Amino acid sequence: MYKIRQAITEDISRMAKIEEICFSETEAASLASFQQRFAVFPECFFVLESDGVVVGHINGCIFDAPELPDALYSDARLHCPQGGYQTVFGLAVDPQYQNKGYASALTHYFIAFSQNSEHKGMVLTCKDHLIKFYQSFGFVHQGISDSSHGGVQWNDMLLTF
Repeated sequence: MYKIRQAITEDISRMAKIEEICFSETEAASLASFQQRFAVFPECFFVLESDGVVVGHINGCIFDAPELPDALYSDARLHCPQGGYQTVFGLAVDPQYQNKGYASALTHYFIAFSQNSEHKGMVLTCKDHLIKFYQSFGFVHQGISDSSHGGVQWNDMLLTF
């Protein structure tokens, strides 16, 4: 059984550890980055617990345009609480707990949270192999992203409500 809840300060180190396991060193957010972001927009951080252990997370800031510029990753001050679009910086599930539907559950939860917050939509970037995953939630592929985050190629994805 699992539970999704808003993250608390004590979850941040575990979230950073999961991120480190799931992403390359150049792509993963550092513990310091998680701490800086959480200090500014804690309401946008959620974790999934399985038997009381945090095994996955989803997070991102709010922005005023349907885009995810790289500057958002490094400058938490660009969070725009009254903005219309929820971004997704990261969705990660500890590999030991993958293939149980947890990533989908976190995505559904974050979409519902965003809709309830009366945002216009959600925006994220993903690698080629995840395009179909996000399309299954209604995200539309907007093409290759201008992002150079982590030195890899990303795709812009947009979900409008």
